Amino acid sequence: MRAKDVEARFAALDAFLIEHQGLWRPRPFTHRQLPWEAEHPALSQWLRQRSLADAETAHNQPHDLPAPAPFPQLAAQALALSAVDNLPRVPLEPAHPRLHVDVPGRKWQQIEAFGAALSFAATPTHWLDWCAGKGHLGRRLLHTGQQLTCLEYDPALIAAGQALSDHHGLPVTHRLQDVMADVPLSAEHTPVALHACGDLHIRLLQAASAAGCKQLALAPCCYNRISADRYQALSGLGRASALQLSIDDLGLPLSETVTAGARVRRQRDSSMARRLGFDRLQRELRGCDDYLPTPSLPSAWLDKPFADYCRELATLKGLSTGAQDWAALEAHGWQRLAEVRNLELLRGLFRRPLELWLVLDRALFLSENRYRVEVGSFCEPALTPRNLMVLAERD
Repeated sequence: MRAKDVEARFAALDAFLIEHQGLWRPRPFTHRQLPWEAEHPALSQWLRQRSLADAETAHNQPHDLPAPAPFPQLAAQALALSAVDNLPRVPLEPAHPRLHVDVPGRKWQQIEAFGAALSFAATPTHWLDWCAGKGHLGRRLLHTGQQLTCLEYDPALIAAGQALSDHHGLPVTHRLQDVMADVPLSAEHTPVALHACGDLHIRLLQAASAAGCKQLALAPCCYNRISADRYQALSGLGRASALQLSIDDLGLPLSETVTAGARVRRQRDSSMARRLGFDRLQRELRGCDDYLPTPSLPSAWLDKPFADYCRELATLKGLSTGAQDWAALEAHGWQRLAEVRNLELLRGLFRRPLELWLVLDRALFLSENRYRVEVGSFCEPALTPRNLMVLAERD
């Protein structure tokens, strides 16, 4: 997607998200009845009668559901608006022997795909691995005659990365750096970031454009990891939009999961069902039909009997439970979880449109700063749902 296409698509996504925000903003987890259900009773009833297993099956592909109107129409619009091409792939030079040994398989595949999508007009001379961790990405991109600097905030990761670079005999500088502070960037650097979170990758865009870097490549992640209370749009079109995004809104694109194992999913479901059971209890105890935020709890809490879980959580919130039908409350939590997961499928239609809106805001910012930009996917969603990439190059 080139610059002119980026502007047109951003405007279309902006209109779509604003028009239907009453469908994707309210979270079923915190609202026992959603505002849109009165307007679309057939869809509400159809989703609410489905099982938890039904919801799990449809989670990653909600667009295929034979649900009542307006679900199919919204699904078709969402798919059309969020479609992007795969970025052209350029075969990478063979990796340094055994370079992948210390990298988890899925992460190495993501690095390979990211590297193969880097098609710059001019060959980079000095890679800059932003929020590098141990520097796996930078080492994979480094070839004879090039330099590599890895910026990282965690001293332990720097030490481990330097040891790996030395082991492979590669000339890499691993530098302790808070990237949110002043970063020593120059026009000769080619910054790359694979899944840098929120403020960290926004800072990359700002610092690289200010330093006059000729090229950069970014695959964003964790849009909700920002210090501000609300999203601060980067581009002129973004700032002019009526779409104002909260931290909760920014979490919507991240709600798709393709990598969690069965044990992790069971823990997640049990935790959510217990919270939903407690949610009913707290509403009754407080005489108030509003959601009560609760703190993150250690996984060991899932081993407690449900009654103890609720009593201790109530104590944390200054409530006294008294005698309760704990079995009925626990069963209600699981029933509510099935309803929540199925109602979430409507929000799921807006995951990718909102994510693309955010990515295009970044692309437009770079375009305004005299970069030629290209936006596309660098791998299949099964490898990582965060598969959108921004390539930018100045003449």
